[in-house]
This record gives sequence, structure tokens and C-alpha cells, in this order.
Amino acid sequence: MLKVQAIENAVSTPHREQGRSRGRKVAVEVRSLHKSYDQQLAVKDVSFSFRGGEVLGLLGPNGAGKSTVMMMITGLLAADSGEVLLNGEKYDGRRLEQRRLFGMVPQEYALYQDLSAMNNLMFFGRLYGLRGRILKDRCDEVLEQIGLTENANRQSANYSGGMKRRLNFGIALIHKPQILILDEPTLGVDAQSRFRLMQCISQHTADGGSVLYASHYMEEAQAICQRVVILDQGRVIANDSIQNLLAGLAADVYLFVDHTAGINDALNGLARIATDSMNAPAVVVSGNTQNRVEESSTQSARGVNGESIDPTGFAWRLQATLAKLQELQIEVLSVETQQSNLERVFLNLTGKQLRD
Repeated sequence: MLKVQAIENAVSTPHREQGRSRGRKVAVEVRSLHKSYDQQLAVKDVSFSFRGGEVLGLLGPNGAGKSTVMMMITGLLAADSGEVLLNGEKYDGRRLEQRRLFGMVPQEYALYQDLSAMNNLMFFGRLYGLRGRILKDRCDEVLEQIGLTENANRQSANYSGGMKRRLNFGIALIHKPQILILDEPTLGVDAQSRFRLMQCISQHTADGGSVLYASHYMEEAQAICQRVVILDQGRVIANDSIQNLLAGLAADVYLFVDHTAGINDALNGLARIATDSMNAPAVVVSGNTQNRVEESSTQSARGVNGESIDPTGFAWRLQATLAKLQELQIEVLSVETQQSNLERVFLNLTGKQLRD
């Protein structure tokens, strides 16, 4: 996975474009979408909107309803109720001029692998009404954009995974759509292909287009999206700018210690046990107040000068944790802070339980 800074370099720090997109008209407005499968409610009252020049992230655990929402927006799947507006007008999938506003990149390859990249683009371009020199020139432009010019005439079955993903993206771009719907477009690709696709998205929004972007790569979403909608169990549980979501989550403090064996109960809810990527033992004091101490611990909520301290506040919990470690004769080897990021926001909202 690319680091946030590397992706930001690829897309020219899209958060700087947020103010510009705010002044543009709403491109897509989703109103109270519902969808059930065999009486099982899959999408429940989902509403959000996004503007021209904006990348809106659509995030959620497996089975949260992201793909269902995307297919309903494009008309590939009929909603049980609710509606989608394009540029202020109700969307009707039977209207060709409205369908042409969309370019969709699905999770699975939507291309003919017995054809070359050029022939794939020519075929899909004709479906959108492009002909002759206009079609050929547009194919050349897209091949250059997705980095497949030198391999344009090779059978795409022989492409690497990253090349197929880029061709998949190019097919969505061929008719110059206003709105890109991207469902895991970088799934399983190499760093170079990911970088090129990020550049394609940046170019699209710079030209005034809008993007709905579903991904499980949180660093990627944090770097490229201005706002995110988080779904869980078919419902919207967050819809805000990344800046606002991160502002609501304080940094955690990691106290790296010589051992953590048998101390979890002694911490009494003050902190949690963890390890870093090298399996170094750590005691983590949360920057937020979700970790509540038990009632018996609140009696000692006094500072060194006898002043009252919030027994659920970060400063008191850190002080009490350090005192408890000293009492247990556990040595603190080093201290680090873990800054807020979108992955922490996501886990904080959706939990850490596996979703298979």
C-alpha cells in the first residue's frame, strides 16, 4: 500500500481543491435509497450528494452495501424506493443522454481479454456513438493517459493485473463522462499502476468531473477524497469531510514496556494492551474518552496539588496508567503517539469485528 504522502504527490494534494469544489453545482444527489434481497434489507435510507470537481469516498466493511448503492446510482440495479438526481434532474436509466454522464469501473474486469487495449477502447467507444477520426484520437488520448500506448496492440489476456486494471479504467473514460463511479479500482495493483490511476482521477476532477470512490485502502481514500460517506449494515453512519472526521479523533499514546504479561486486569480500563508491527509490547492510552475507567477508580481523580481532574479525561488516564505501571514494576522503554488517520476513524465507527 502506498503511503499517504506518495499518493498525495500523485494527486497534487486534493484537499486543497475542496474549497473550489464547494462552489460547484451538485452533480449527484442520492435521496433515501432502499434495497432488499429476499426480504433482507441491504440498503436502508441512504442519502448523500457530491459536486463537480469532488472525490467522495464511499467506505464500509464487506457487505455494507457499497456496490449495491453504486449500481442503483447508475441504474444497473433498480431501487425499491428513493431516487437519484443528476444535475438537479431525476435520473431515468432509460434516457441515453443521462446514462452517458456516467463512467463506471466495477470490481471485476469489464473488458474483452481476447482483444487488445486499442480494440477494447474502439469497441466501447462505438457503443457510446464515437466514430472515425474522433474515436481513434480519443483512443490514443486514453491509452496515453492510462500508460498503455506501447502495449496498445497486445492481447489484453497477456497483460499484468495492473495493466488490466488501467485498461478497465480507460474504458470508463473513453466517452469523457462527467461522473466516474469507481468500485475498488486499484484492487490488487502494483504501486506504479496505483500512482497512474490516482493521476487519472486528479485530472478528471481538475476538468470539473466528479468521482464516487469505493475502496478498502484507507490511506488511499484519505489522500484522494475530500469527503467520505461511511456505510455499515446498509446505513450511513458518517457523512463529513475528512478534516472534520479526523478532528474528532485524538492521538493515542503508546507506552512501550518491557512486558505486558498478566497486567490487563490491573489496568482496570485505563488503557489497553497492544503490539507494534515488530511485536514490541505496548500499553496504549486512548486519546478519546471511549475507554471508561470503573467507578472505583474515580475516587483518586485528583492532581498532585489536590485539584479535581476528569477521571475519564486523557491527562488523568495517562497519569494513572504511568502510576499503575510503576506500581507493577514495569519499565517504560519509550513513548510514541499515533496520530489520527482515516483507518482509526473507520474502526472507531464500525468496530474491529471481522466482516466475512
